[in-house]
Amino acid sequence: MIETAAYEDVIQIRMSREMDGRAVYWVAAYLVDGLLVDTGCSHTAGELVDFLGEEDLRLVVNTHHHEDHTGADQEIMDRFGVDIYAHPRSIPLIADRLELHPYQELVWGYRVPATVSPVPDVVRTEHHAFHVVETPGHSADHICLVEPSTGWCFSGDLFARENPKFIRPEEHVGRIIASMRRIVALPSDRLVLFTSVGKIVEDGRKALSQCIDYLLDLAEQVQGLHRAGMTIEEIMQRHFGGEHPFAGLTNGQFSTYNLVRSLLEDVS
Repeated sequence: MIETAAYEDVIQIRMSREMDGRAVYWVAAYLVDGLLVDTGCSHTAGELVDFLGEEDLRLVVNTHHHEDHTGADQEIMDRFGVDIYAHPRSIPLIADRLELHPYQELVWGYRVPATVSPVPDVVRTEHHAFHVVETPGHSADHICLVEPSTGWCFSGDLFARENPKFIRPEEHVGRIIASMRRIVALPSDRLVLFTSVGKIVEDGRKALSQCIDYLLDLAEQVQGLHRAGMTIEEIMQRHFGGEHPFAGLTNGQFSTYNLVRSLLEDVS
């Protein structure tokens, strides 16, 4: 299942596996001036390639290696012969067939391993220059692409909402906060976030600042309760009313427990 929408000169491409006529989970890629940012999951690779056949595709950048951002890399290279770029840490991961949890296989599927190239500091298209900003936290290899003259920021999975309630076990809240601060501090007057969850946030600086404040305040409260002797489970119950339903659906991969643990261990 694929849907497209336009924002200024950017085409948003929302993709999801379809089951019983409904979308399972939307992820978004973006096409601008011949540059495709991310390629969705393997379940929608064929639809994406068909859509791109009507467009002027010249190059691709992956924001990180996860299967819902790189799922059509090899199919795109086979069909169009374009180069795909990613952070150097992404390259061996995209070239490998990483094991997936059952929910990942169901929702996004195994990608075909692909050989991609190291992303340059600036990705140039005919009319734009996209600066690569390293933004680890969601993953160690995460990057954002920023176009200073327009204020566009293709932010991958750096930001999904102002008040996250769960994260994956490998996510590091301290690094996420530092990466958000790095984007907030960019000199451009305008900052529009093009997120992988399909939200386009026009006041991206405000949204990121709100998320930073939320996480820092939550860390202070969580750490105070922990110093007072409360366990992670007790803190979860106090602040969130218990574990998030996503934990059961993902065998604990997306969980409030992971968020509280990282707030205790990774935020100073």
